[in-house]
Amino acid sequence: MLAEARRKAAERGAEVEWVQGDMREFDLGRTFDLVIIAANSLLHLHEASDLVDCFRSVRRHLAPGGRLVLDVFNPSVQVLAHADGVRRSREALSFVDPDGGDVHVDVAETYDAAAQVTRGTWYFSTKSGTDVVVVPLEIRSIFPQELPLLLSLGGLRLVERFGDWSGGPFTGGSAVQVCVCEAG
Repeated sequence: MLAEARRKAAERGAEVEWVQGDMREFDLGRTFDLVIIAANSLLHLHEASDLVDCFRSVRRHLAPGGRLVLDVFNPSVQVLAHADGVRRSREALSFVDPDGGDVHVDVAETYDAAAQVTRGTWYFSTKSGTDVVVVPLEIRSIFPQELPLLLSLGGLRLVERFGDWSGGPFTGGSAVQVCVCEAG
């Protein structure tokens, strides 16, 4: 991921300091007005204690008045109920890659309700071929009522929650939770 991020930043002439580390425990030696955890990155932390550790590390790095902005999927009970290992098209996840064009996404997954973790395989297809990329993926679900509690345990407070990146209202049917947080 860092190599791809470096490549994209160089293409755009952006100067970025890249740091590889563990989001559960890090010390960059300074504070920031804004910390962003985007693209469902939090969902790779499966244990509640790991999420809390991450939030504590972020809290230590927030300047006074600083904000954390994060996004995670809003778990769909309907989608989780259909996570039976059968490969299915996920049109809502399909996207356009600037380099490769339309990308179609299929997913075969199972859901472990006790762990709140979905385990599966993601299949990416383009006009140039079927299953051009096939990757395993394990992601945690963070339910809307659970998120403020986890943030609080990490020393943060949920200030606003949106249902999309354009600031639309968050509802039970929103596909995503975009959250603005501050020191609690």
